[in-house]
Amino acid sequence: MKVLVTGANGFIGSHLVEKLVQSETRVRCLVRRTSDLCWLRGLPVEIVYGDCVDKNSLSSAVAGVDCVYHLAGTTKAKREEDFFTINAGGTENLIRACLEHNPKMEKFVYLSSQAASGPGVDGRMKAESDPNFPISSYGKSKRIGEEAVLDHRSRIPVTILRPSAVYGPRDRAFLSLLRLIAKKVKFSLLGVTRWISMCFVSDLVDSLVKSGRTGVGDGEIFFISDGRRYRMEEIGDAFSAAMRTRAFRLRVPGCLIRGIGAINETICHFTDQPCLLTRGKAKEMVQENCNCDITKAKNMLEYSPMIDLIQGTEITVDWYRKNNWL
Repeated sequence: MKVLVTGANGFIGSHLVEKLVQSETRVRCLVRRTSDLCWLRGLPVEIVYGDCVDKNSLSSAVAGVDCVYHLAGTTKAKREEDFFTINAGGTENLIRACLEHNPKMEKFVYLSSQAASGPGVDGRMKAESDPNFPISSYGKSKRIGEEAVLDHRSRIPVTILRPSAVYGPRDRAFLSLLRLIAKKVKFSLLGVTRWISMCFVSDLVDSLVKSGRTGVGDGEIFFISDGRRYRMEEIGDAFSAAMRTRAFRLRVPGCLIRGIGAINETICHFTDQPCLLTRGKAKEMVQENCNCDITKAKNMLEYSPMIDLIQGTEITVDWYRKNNWL
């Protein structure tokens, strides 16, 4: 079997490539010429240069592969429209390239996000059948990407995964949290109990591999997490325990986080730098219910998460320290 992985050099993509190589799958990696390929170095993979935003660079990437794992995208951008150009437009370009240059391919797997669905309501864990109302530009762009993929499901078998907050070795998103804990500070929301679903990277990779199988989960969307729900405080406590660090809990009002998001957007606009904490992202961060139900994935993908928060934080912190990230 031969597969294409977009975003192969990234946090999740590089773990997926390693897993596929271990199973003796032939792997082609679509990367940009400016990409850091340190996580792919030494692996027996084929490197193809291109960009999902550039339609003309995709024909050779998709030709001759049996399955495409589309992981490329952005979680931060200089301008709001960049989310839609990259996450939505790039996805549309890629699946159209598949239809044009490899119409008989066996599977197209799209890595979306829980943000594409939006927060849960009434304290329930959100299911795939619930209405979608993404609240950030990132979430909205991923939802449009999902719609682009589903529009073509009658011609190419497609499966969409919506992981919750993903963490593990090589992840930089949680690194800022750990560096604050190293300074003896843990953040939580003032006056609100925030519930979050988490997903360790190896479990997500397992669900991706399962989704790439012919005839499995065709035309379906699946939430992916470790199957548990955690209070925001539990996550900080777990990382703090893994770091063997006692940290002071600083409770922050949601209005302050939203204000920081607005200020950060303004600063990034004038400095032309990518903005990680946007107003939309800040709005996501103060939602009380960010839980998802993985029953469908368990039943249809035979997905069985192996790593809970305690194990995952220990593995992650150990990796950060061995690689001098902490």
